[in-house]
Amino acid sequence: MQSDRGRHNQLEARYAQVILDITSGNLDKTFQYRIPDELMGKLKPGIQVLVPLGKSNRQVKAYVLELEEKPVCEPQRIKDILSLPPDAVAVESQLIRLAFWMKRQYGATMIQCLKTVLPVAKKVKPVEKKEIYRNLDSEAYETFLAECRRKKQKARVRLLEAIPKEAPVPYEIVGQKLHVTAAVIRSLEQKGVIRVQVKTVARNPFGNRKREETTLILNPVQQKAVTELLDELHKQGKKRPCLLYGITGSGKTLVYMELIEEMQKQGKQVIVLIPEIALTYQTVMRFYSRFGDRVSFINSRLSAGERYDQFLRAKNGELDIMIGPRSAVFTPFPNLGLIIIDEEHEGAYKSEMTPRYHARDVAITRASMCDGMVVLGSATPSMESSYQAAGGKFRLVQMNRRAREDAALPAVHVVDMRQELMAGNKNMFSRLLYEKLKERLERGEQSMLFLNRRGYASFISCRSCGEAIKCPHCDVTLTLHRNGQLRCHYCGYTVPMVKLCPSCGSPYVAGFGTGTQKVEEKLKELFPQARILRMDMDTTQGKNGHESIIAAFANEEADILVGTQMIVKGHDFSRVTLVGALAADTSLYTSDFRACERTFQLLTQAAGRAGRSSLPGEMVIQTYKPEHYSIQTAASQDYREFYREEITYRKMMHYPPCTCMAEIIFSSLSEANAGQVSKEAALTLREKLDSRRCQVLGPAVADIGKINDVYYYHMYLRTANREVMNQALELLNSFMEWTKCRKDVMIQFDIY
Repeated sequence: MQSDRGRHNQLEARYAQVILDITSGNLDKTFQYRIPDELMGKLKPGIQVLVPLGKSNRQVKAYVLELEEKPVCEPQRIKDILSLPPDAVAVESQLIRLAFWMKRQYGATMIQCLKTVLPVAKKVKPVEKKEIYRNLDSEAYETFLAECRRKKQKARVRLLEAIPKEAPVPYEIVGQKLHVTAAVIRSLEQKGVIRVQVKTVARNPFGNRKREETTLILNPVQQKAVTELLDELHKQGKKRPCLLYGITGSGKTLVYMELIEEMQKQGKQVIVLIPEIALTYQTVMRFYSRFGDRVSFINSRLSAGERYDQFLRAKNGELDIMIGPRSAVFTPFPNLGLIIIDEEHEGAYKSEMTPRYHARDVAITRASMCDGMVVLGSATPSMESSYQAAGGKFRLVQMNRRAREDAALPAVHVVDMRQELMAGNKNMFSRLLYEKLKERLERGEQSMLFLNRRGYASFISCRSCGEAIKCPHCDVTLTLHRNGQLRCHYCGYTVPMVKLCPSCGSPYVAGFGTGTQKVEEKLKELFPQARILRMDMDTTQGKNGHESIIAAFANEEADILVGTQMIVKGHDFSRVTLVGALAADTSLYTSDFRACERTFQLLTQAAGRAGRSSLPGEMVIQTYKPEHYSIQTAASQDYREFYREEITYRKMMHYPPCTCMAEIIFSSLSEANAGQVSKEAALTLREKLDSRRCQVLGPAVADIGKINDVYYYHMYLRTANREVMNQALELLNSFMEWTKCRKDVMIQFDIY
């Protein structure tokens, strides 16, 4: 019924809100035009049109954002849309249609969505390369050169002698090696003897990396998965998203490559999404080895110019494959056929900025617009994807064995740290983990230890009064680093380690908990001969920080890699035979209904880093909650049992994916204003929504009530019907319009 009503309104609409072409228009302003009779029923959001602009009525390209029934001013002042251009660019239209969908789905403004989906709107100055060519035939050129020799014009002679008949000379060489000035070049160009040609050169994030071609053969399980995925891909009409469930080390990347090769044969392009910057180096080099210069990547570490050039190359058809984090889903490929989301369970696919989109949902919507398909790959699929697969909306493809015949899943040991303490071991390493580390060092094998915290100590507290040292700008404790600095990991506030408690003046102030720096220090104390690398946000600040650490460990320049969660996600190191999880249950105690899911995923993914080659692997999980089902199922690496336990809990508590839930976030520099507006919004929703169909929970102070001097309140909406949620979001948008004079309070939506 809703879609029929939408089509009916579309036919009745007499006006269109448009935005000017992104290369010449202002994204912050829209214009209303009248739809002429000949275009009635032909327009929809995202389509490109020609409109008259300004007093001169010059024709410009624009994109339709929304169709409307009523004029926003006097009808006689509104101009008509001229026509649909014959050379309309499909990819921009598609992306703007996607922005329109995001506006409705995530409760954001159109401008916010447009700035998200059009990442190349801000042009960056291109890199130019100058080359000098001969501009005369050989006889005339030699005559002029002889005349220069006779007149002893040495600079001209050096330049003219250096230019080959059929090839150019790079401009920079002329100045650096031949010592010829720009004035000499200019004079010869004016005489028509030479010509200077300027070429625009795309920035290449690969630099001069050497390509090493590799040929891999699919095993029977991988081939079966490829066949099933191609069966869905070749279907006429709408294609279901495919969930590729493959245990760690099953070779999902090789399956992706086979699908990409099929897309290349069809002349279509592919987007490959990866969750972390840390994964880019290994992942990209695998694809580069197979597909060469037809693949590129983006991430936040690239310069603005590099990012711009990669999107421009994609738009111009110079690339077939784009690899990157969630923003890569907006790559302007003209003939997109496939979107692959690797490690689809990762939280990094959810944007923390408005609009708070999820790359999985955006990818599925974009693929449906271009008759493409989405493949979601993971060894620990998200509850949302598994729920859709169980209901038949996603196609499930399974890979239940590791790619190598001689590789098996690692043996997992769960250590109860309560018993370690009772046995007198107050060390951060259990006795079992210590022995396992010692064995690996003796055998020349590698180990990985991960912790959910970076820094030296997780927090600083006074032993006299119990007061924790907090950031003055955020409602969080400061973390002690080995350089003696206390740092806030939210706003970056830094202060030297305090000597006296700011609350009671006691000198008994010390660090509690363990951070990655402290783990590194303890390892050096226990194993002085070991070569240790640490990888966390503090050691990967530079542009190539991740790459250099990963490359060093892959080249066996270290025995032990210590780090946060980033080290156990997707990496493939053949010599790693031991993974240790310190404080494995930390993530169980976060105030998030997905805490159990994230704990299971993290531990299972971590276990998957060990024993990926012929060497057998082991994992040691250190926990104070060994009986929890997340820990138990991760130890047995039994995803199906975890899903059964977790979906039962979600259904009982009415949590997603069994229901639709949204978090409404109110932020302000004034705590009183944030609290007051949140109460007014909750009251408005309760008055206008049926409480039996939509539950309004809160408002209350957010989990972290202050970040960087901004105060946060939140409330939750919960409903079994997405249409009811859309109505609630429309009410909130109206509420925001009503309260927009109170500019000190910002309202954001986060849809689960």
